[in-house]
Amino acid sequence: MASLSDQEVRHYREQGYVIPQFRLGDAWVQRMQDALNTLIRNNPGVRPEKLVSAHIEGQNDEGVRGSRDFFDLAMNPDIVDLVAQVIGPDVILWGCHVFCKPASEGFETPWHQDGHYWPIRPLANCTVWVALEPSTRENGCLRVIPGSHAAQTLHPHLHEDRTDLTLNQRMAEGSFDVNDAVDLELEPGQMSLHDIYMIHGAEANTSGIGRTGVALRYMPGSSLFDRSLRPSDGKTGVSVSFATRPLWLLRGEDRTGRNDFSVGHRGS
Repeated sequence: MASLSDQEVRHYREQGYVIPQFRLGDAWVQRMQDALNTLIRNNPGVRPEKLVSAHIEGQNDEGVRGSRDFFDLAMNPDIVDLVAQVIGPDVILWGCHVFCKPASEGFETPWHQDGHYWPIRPLANCTVWVALEPSTRENGCLRVIPGSHAAQTLHPHLHEDRTDLTLNQRMAEGSFDVNDAVDLELEPGQMSLHDIYMIHGAEANTSGIGRTGVALRYMPGSSLFDRSLRPSDGKTGVSVSFATRPLWLLRGEDRTGRNDFSVGHRGS
């Protein structure tokens, strides 16, 4: 059973993120790298930074042809064990986004907070960002502002009508000090966990080395995935269909009694 140390849990609580000692084994990394190559090949019309719901096998409602391998990664009991330590025993899987930044032309992800555009109420979520390729400062690794989650405040975001960004939402100037940023450099198989209020982003990849991470999204059973909401009114630049997004209860209970676990599943 994988677990975070007391120090790692404390770091997540206080700083809003953690890079655990736990990492995927070589066999898992190889499997996911092969799955990534297939995913890219099966989605020639989708920017590789915008492979939404890659865990839904076959064509999904968000324009991506996904793979069972990414679903299996999201269901990995070791990863779910880590998540349960920071969000509690009731764990719901609701998303998986592959961010593949090609060498030399990988898009920037502007500074933002996830809670600004997700239909989760109350806002609560742990994202597990799993590196499938080396993620470094040079090729646009994830960057975070430590402690920016603590006040549980969503800061103003501005819309940018551009075609060279992973996300068309950027935090307004003055919301934080970029000099506080920490670069989360990871080797393949390593991962980071971060909170829904965490301010984070990533530079464009202008290096000669690709950078790919899989963002696995987990919310606690005390929150509702409210399908009636349309945060950011579809202006993020990323194709989503929250109304038909499937949910999986992985551990514990749905404490709200209102989450729908039948919508979006094949044959439902």
